[in-house]
Amino acid sequence: MNNTLKTILIWFFAFVFTAAMAIYQRMTGPTYPVRGHVEIAGKIIKYRLIRTYDGADDAKVKILVADTSVKGEIKLRRFKSYDTWLTSPLQRSGDTLIGFLPHQAPAGKVMYEVTLIQGQTRYLLNDHPAVLRYKGFVPGFILIPHIFFIFLAMMFSTLTGMMVVFKMKHTYIYAWITLITLTLGGMILGPFVQKYSFDAYWTGWPFGYDLTDNKSLIAFIFWTIALIVMTFKRGNKIWPIIASIVLLSIFLIPHSVLGSEIDYTKVQKTTTK
Repeated sequence: MNNTLKTILIWFFAFVFTAAMAIYQRMTGPTYPVRGHVEIAGKIIKYRLIRTYDGADDAKVKILVADTSVKGEIKLRRFKSYDTWLTSPLQRSGDTLIGFLPHQAPAGKVMYEVTLIQGQTRYLLNDHPAVLRYKGFVPGFILIPHIFFIFLAMMFSTLTGMMVVFKMKHTYIYAWITLITLTLGGMILGPFVQKYSFDAYWTGWPFGYDLTDNKSLIAFIFWTIALIVMTFKRGNKIWPIIASIVLLSIFLIPHSVLGSEIDYTKVQKTTTK
């Protein structure tokens, strides 16, 4: 196989792999909606229980149920709190049943269960409480380039690692692009996303344990070391491969796991309002 074809295949793999990781990140993690369906009176009712909300009002859990004989209730309390569980009926608006989750400060969480009711029969939609986290709204001019540069860094990280393994050219340039895009996406735009979302620029080490911030920091450190080593020894293979593996491992961790949250057991002891 000649080098041109090999280069094309490496680029193609890096792009496809990055796209697959983007889908994986989108479909996993604690912010991905709980989806499912339930059969009531011979009809399939699909539901989507949200787990993140960036509005300034109460979050709404909406379920399309055209049959007006079907009612429902939502049971909730704040996550990590001593609150008692509160149960309230779902409100009907046309073909939709709506449950309201009380608004919380950014990083505040509410856990909830939804039950549909027809006559004497009850249908619990989620066996385990869904946990919704409130966050602030992030403008598109911050969020879109943040996501773009993060996944561009993933692609060039994969590309650099493979180029090194297959002894291809320009690995030093690709390493530079990896670090630059990672810096832009994770270390510059990332804190702005965090500020809009949770009113803090940085909640990772050494100020906190936010895994999203810490993942960016770890990847940045390893790629910085790799680039420094390659600057003094262009033929070095170990460090760019290690940095690529580290970044890959980080992307395998679902987004927003161990993210910012309010521990209400340390704030106040009260029932949910």
